[in-house]
Amino acid sequence: MPATPSMSELARVFGRIGMLSFGGPAAQIGLMHRELVETRDWLDEQTYLRALSFCMMLPGPEAMQLATYAGWRLRGTLGGLIAGGLFVLPGALVIAALAALYILFGAQDWAQAMFLGIKATVLVVVLNALITLSRRTLTAPDKWVLAAGAFVAIFAFGLPFPLVIAVAALWGFATSQETRAAPPAAVAHRDTLRTVLIWGAIWLLPLAALWLSGAAFLTQLALFFSQLAVVTFGGAYAVLAYMTQTIVTDHGWLTTAQMIDALGLAETTPGPLILVTQFAGILAGHGAGGWGLAIAAGLVTLWMTFVPCFLWIFAGAPYIEWLAALPRLSGALKAITAAVVGVILSLSLWFALHVLFAQVTTTAFGPLPDWASINPAATALTALAAVLLILARLPLPLVLAAMAAAGLASTLA
Repeated sequence: MPATPSMSELARVFGRIGMLSFGGPAAQIGLMHRELVETRDWLDEQTYLRALSFCMMLPGPEAMQLATYAGWRLRGTLGGLIAGGLFVLPGALVIAALAALYILFGAQDWAQAMFLGIKATVLVVVLNALITLSRRTLTAPDKWVLAAGAFVAIFAFGLPFPLVIAVAALWGFATSQETRAAPPAAVAHRDTLRTVLIWGAIWLLPLAALWLSGAAFLTQLALFFSQLAVVTFGGAYAVLAYMTQTIVTDHGWLTTAQMIDALGLAETTPGPLILVTQFAGILAGHGAGGWGLAIAAGLVTLWMTFVPCFLWIFAGAPYIEWLAALPRLSGALKAITAAVVGVILSLSLWFALHVLFAQVTTTAFGPLPDWASINPAATALTALAAVLLILARLPLPLVLAAMAAAGLASTLA
């Protein structure tokens, strides 16, 4: 029978996980498996896998939600808050510090040179994630069609990300041919309703308070990131295209270059990659009103991005066995995952164009580069990052540090 840890032991272990959770969700999920299943026997294998499948069905960062579920399973709601909070907190503190340094020094030539090395690394990371996900997901012709359709919809026509995901989910739900599993267990719906009301209020009451106070910028920021929290299926890579479209094109809070730098710096921190929202919020706040508004904007984006994760887990965790038995829901999830491959391809191509070329023009068929404006240094750095990450298989934090130094050296040379 799995062991039950004390609160102090739970905090110590999840604090360690939070500080070591580099490398994206795959690495984070593997780290938690080693800590919780293999080393400490806090969860058994089947419970861990069912929880992982459940978290992948939810919007938001699946690794943070898996940590929250594990804490909830072991020590109830307080355990879930401790585990989920400690998974995010170290990265959030690092992101806040990096954002401040970026505001102070980001325009310096030496800083831009280091960012070039980091961005080249991130390009390889995103492409590698795309290849891994496509191998696992695109297992049938209809999944390839969904991925291709999502790519064209996002990249060429700029359709809203939530619409693309909704269409894919409806298709998967309608065409699912999976068989029903064992009868689901009963769940106390009254408890679920109470949990939804409590955590829904915790999440959205600050938005109402901002609106009533007349803080127009913070209200707009909170409203956008609360919407983003509901549609972040497929992780940060999938939603970045939608986030960039809204932040850069619709609101003008950040430039395209700043969004690319935000993703690059978010890769250097522990915790979920969706912490890029905090970085973007801080930069947007500073641009709109200086340091005070930057701090407030960073806190607002953190709240709106991560509090709903607790809502999804605390309300939905009792339904894990019940959801596992519903074949149409499983079909919808698989269709969403296939569409996410196309969305990530759109992000990868957009990101590559802006890293490798100095001039990118928006056309009726999406962004296209001026081939004469290719950046030889960025191209060489991307090739070096691929060698270090894919061939040499070096740890991501080490590669990021080495590539930042290589970017600086290339500019000095």
